[in-house]
Amino acid sequence: MARDIIDDRLIGALHLRALTHAGLEHDPVAEHTAVQAGTLEALMAGGYEGDTTLAELLRLGDLGLGTIQQLDGELIVFDGRAWSAGADGSIRELPLDTLTPFAVVTRFVADVTVALEGPMPLDQLRARIDAAAPSRSPVVAVRIDGRFTDLALRSVEKQSPPYRPLGEVVAHQTEWRVAAATGTLIGFRFPDATAGVEVPGHHLHFLSEDRTVGGHVMDITLVSGDLAIDPCDELHVELPDGVGLGVPGAADRDEIARLEGGGPTG
Repeated sequence: MARDIIDDRLIGALHLRALTHAGLEHDPVAEHTAVQAGTLEALMAGGYEGDTTLAELLRLGDLGLGTIQQLDGELIVFDGRAWSAGADGSIRELPLDTLTPFAVVTRFVADVTVALEGPMPLDQLRARIDAAAPSRSPVVAVRIDGRFTDLALRSVEKQSPPYRPLGEVVAHQTEWRVAAATGTLIGFRFPDATAGVEVPGHHLHFLSEDRTVGGHVMDITLVSGDLAIDPCDELHVELPDGVGLGVPGAADRDEIARLEGGGPTG
């Protein structure tokens, strides 16, 4: 098992466990966990190849997000199936042998359900998620089924070696707007102390009911819908051999914060 090197701010807020592929044999339902492949720090440095298949990922969770090999679209895991939103706005279901360098999933079982009525812009929606989430759980998985307007979505172009750092890739991301869509908003809220391992704050992807619209959410307004929250007691991180969980320096934390302004890919 890889050695855990954990920021002291994380202690008492989140049990973060590093896992090798062999260590992925556990029961995510019983343990009430989110399971992650790779780290944001590695992705930021240009680690886009991936060594975890979607088959492995879906064995551990039926709801989640991330990216796929060579950053070829935004990954959306929904009801146990995997979809990608490409830079051209297209949606495609992915084969199970597709690799991912960075993704997080959970076996979603809602502990909290709330009916929401809008219009509710993204800032208010985030606040509503925080208000409904159990205070004991710094990490929560989120699913909102409903009607939405003013969607601002994004993805990035497929990358080729030699890979540029993530900050340079995201600077040339593709963005588009959708006036209205019915579908599902999925994602996670992570505490600030996970910077470098995960994306701090709310990280949300959208997939429309007819599977024609999707992507990383930069902005959105809820018209009406149903919020479901699954609090996660642990975050299990799958690491390639020789990779540890490091604490990012000040420059890395600043870059993570800058990317989160538009939301990093994944």
